[in-house]
Amino acid sequence: MGLVLFVLLSSLEIILVVKGHNREKWLRNRLLVYVVELAIVLIAFMLPYGQKWRLVPVLGFLMVLGIVALLKWLIGSRRKDNIEKKMGSIIVGCVFSVLFIGLFLVPAFLFTGYNGLPVSGQHLIAQASVIVIDSSRVDPFEQDGSFREVPMHFYYPATATMGEQFPLVVFSHGAFGYYQSNTSTYMELASNGYVVVALDHPHHAFFTEDTEGKMILVDQGFFQAASTLNNNDSADDPEALYPIFREWMDLRTADMNCVLDALKDAAESNELSDAWFLPENNVETILSIVEMSDMTKIGLMGHSMGGATSVQVGRERDDILAVIDLDGTMLGEEIGVENGKYVINQEPYEIPILEFANWEQYNERKEHPSLSDDYPNEVLLSHARKGFYVTIRDTLHMDYTDLPLLSPILGNMLGSGERDTAKTMTIVNGLVRDFFNTYLKGEGAFSVQEIY
Repeated sequence: MGLVLFVLLSSLEIILVVKGHNREKWLRNRLLVYVVELAIVLIAFMLPYGQKWRLVPVLGFLMVLGIVALLKWLIGSRRKDNIEKKMGSIIVGCVFSVLFIGLFLVPAFLFTGYNGLPVSGQHLIAQASVIVIDSSRVDPFEQDGSFREVPMHFYYPATATMGEQFPLVVFSHGAFGYYQSNTSTYMELASNGYVVVALDHPHHAFFTEDTEGKMILVDQGFFQAASTLNNNDSADDPEALYPIFREWMDLRTADMNCVLDALKDAAESNELSDAWFLPENNVETILSIVEMSDMTKIGLMGHSMGGATSVQVGRERDDILAVIDLDGTMLGEEIGVENGKYVINQEPYEIPILEFANWEQYNERKEHPSLSDDYPNEVLLSHARKGFYVTIRDTLHMDYTDLPLLSPILGNMLGSGERDTAKTMTIVNGLVRDFFNTYLKGEGAFSVQEIY
């Protein structure tokens, strides 16, 4: 869509250059071109596909320029002089118009019309959002001493009957990810009778909003530090990295614990405390979601660093029944450093855990068995009461999220393999559903292939 629009709009700008240079005629043609361009974008906007927001920037750009062109034409039509417009200024104007059209079409180039994957369940799905304020913690990223805020986004069965309850699954996104990273997974679970809470980790998330409606972008210091994970030299320095990892995990596990405790307190008291901030003033809706959440059947999951967060919280709490790690290194299992090496937790992992690993990492682990003593995922699985390990051929890290479906360009930049991500996520979502069906709902026995 982005490329088609760029070609059409740029062609009109070029045609304008050769349509004559008389000032009055040029102003009229300039206005006509903007009207046609605006009509083309409006038609594209009305086509039946998702992510229409991608066209909003170029739509606004053309509307503003169209109004300016109209005013210039009205003023110019009153002038008696009929001088020629200089070719140089016409060409420069054309170049700048094409450049700005390309700039404002960037969202259309970057993002597809992806609107989710088919779900297997019968429940219709509803969504709601709140923010929980943790008055026990000052946000380390803020300079005003304000408390830590944790946005929560619910996906839940809209067709629940009175008194019906569903297992609760809490999801944590990866480093500079965002809560919608695995929307297809939430939708699959919610359609099959789960309440899913996708939380944001402010300043670790690519963007989110606070209680004042202000957009919170990823912290640049965190972004730069997290990027060193891809630097082999830095990754081989446990003494330097362990304190950083510990700080990240402490922040994220506290966020997840805040969400879990807030939900359980609300379920027990049947009311929302002052810690709950509801932007949409939807108290009754949120209370109904809490009421339908079975707090005796809680599962955790996350992607990348969110998977590590889920694994650690699952180890530390006694009210979690199952955990899923989507291609995350289990940083919480690194409990210290001795003699220049990480000390890995050797305690048994008591609850069922399902780990997904991308194809590249899977092969590296198989080719280098010696890593099993140093890699926290291998150590945990070897000590897990019920541990399952699976990979999907030709996948990379971001293939375990919806990002490559939403934006193939960004997906390739951050790590997407040759396999169709829609097929990968269909496999992932089915296994996630079956795993939680077994260990949260008690339905049948869970089995999984090592390779798909």
